[in-house]
Amino acid sequence: MVAVTRKSLATASGLFARRLRGDTSGLALIEFAFSAPLVLGMGLMGTETSYLVLTHLQVSQIAMQVADNASRVGEQDVLTARKVYERDIAETLIGAEKLGKGIGVFDQGRVIISSLQRNSKDGQWIAWQRCRGAKVHASTYGLEGAGANVTTYPGMGTPGRYIKASQGTAVIFVEVAYDFESITPLNLFDGNVITYTAAFNVRDNRDLTGGPDKNGLYPGSPAGPVARCNTYSAARPA
Repeated sequence: MVAVTRKSLATASGLFARRLRGDTSGLALIEFAFSAPLVLGMGLMGTETSYLVLTHLQVSQIAMQVADNASRVGEQDVLTARKVYERDIAETLIGAEKLGKGIGVFDQGRVIISSLQRNSKDGQWIAWQRCRGAKVHASTYGLEGAGANVTTYPGMGTPGRYIKASQGTAVIFVEVAYDFESITPLNLFDGNVITYTAAFNVRDNRDLTGGPDKNGLYPGSPAGPVARCNTYSAARPA
């Protein structure tokens, strides 16, 4: 048996301490352990911000595409003013569904299409309005029929720069509201409401006087049921 003396123990301890001071093999691991949470947090923040920016872009594109499409739809007859049917608006919203499939636009948002026209008193009014989407969100500018019998309705859009329809034509005004949902545990922007609007003047000579409500929107056969804007539904139109 080898006897362990106090002197030999102190010598061994000194050698171990010198070897430990000179050992640098674990420094990178220690530095990574300290920096990993910071690097990971910055990566998640960048991912979240990028996704928010891309979602803004998609919602903006949906609003513009729906307004553009709704301004072109209608019966293809060059001899008469173009009639617009409920099914035309339903098909336009189906297009929005395809475009916004990646973000679930009708599960987390709402698309509102309004036809801004001139009323019999030469004032502005919302002749018809159709909506689709599960989000509870009413139009910022009023429901269908707003301004019907008055001349005080200012139009739609930014105060001071309102969009107005000219006599004998209409402006298709689209609002999209969408609840952003985070994709990382940080939840930095979770619950933010992204809203965009877009407006296009109708492209052709459009029948603005027909339909059972005399608002320019015909029921069609078969009808394409799209909710008026006092109800909320994500159901796909027939």
